[in-house]
Amino acid sequence: MILVILAVLVAIPLVLTPVYLVVDPVSVPMLERSLTGRPVVRKWRPIDQISDRLKASVILSEDGQFCRHWGVDMAALREEVANYFAGRETRGASTITMQVARNLFLWNGQSVVRKALEVPLAVYIDLVLPKKRIMEIYLNIAEWGPEGQFGIAAGAERAFGIAPQNLDWRTASLLAVTLPNPLVRRPAQPSPGLSRVARIVADRAQQYGQRAACVGAGGRLAL
Repeated sequence: MILVILAVLVAIPLVLTPVYLVVDPVSVPMLERSLTGRPVVRKWRPIDQISDRLKASVILSEDGQFCRHWGVDMAALREEVANYFAGRETRGASTITMQVARNLFLWNGQSVVRKALEVPLAVYIDLVLPKKRIMEIYLNIAEWGPEGQFGIAAGAERAFGIAPQNLDWRTASLLAVTLPNPLVRRPAQPSPGLSRVARIVADRAQQYGQRAACVGAGGRLAL
């Protein structure tokens, strides 16, 4: 019986990942909120209808090697493993693709088991889905607000009352740095510390934004 359950759990991402080439997915946190009667706000936005400034800000903030790695940043992961076994503080080393794997197929909460599962799932997702599709899914399933706002359309609307294609550098970078903790961080009313981090991200994205060009139209970003 246990082997059957394990086989089903393995088959779910193997089957669903190719489906997500054409079907817009729902994340585990979204399903959890729906099943427990809590609100879920999400309106899917095609990636070409999302500000290139946001794409650059998110990649430079969350995963600067996104366009180069195969789903996993091996250098960062090796460092995390070394820190873990040495008893030092770990930071996660999660790439955008690993976060997509977690949100679609796993659970939240710090866990060595979950992290170990994220790695092969991220490699498989990167093998099956183009970078642009991975980013499109990420921007549409990421939790972006404390009241069930998922995806950049809901996040931008709640924070600034604007559509995601109309973000300037300030709003794009504030939304990007909200992602690590959307239940606490308020892009519309940022603390001095959050504003400072957002300015750093905006500066980096303006200078190095073309490192994120794999998610732009025709392989370029209009920054």
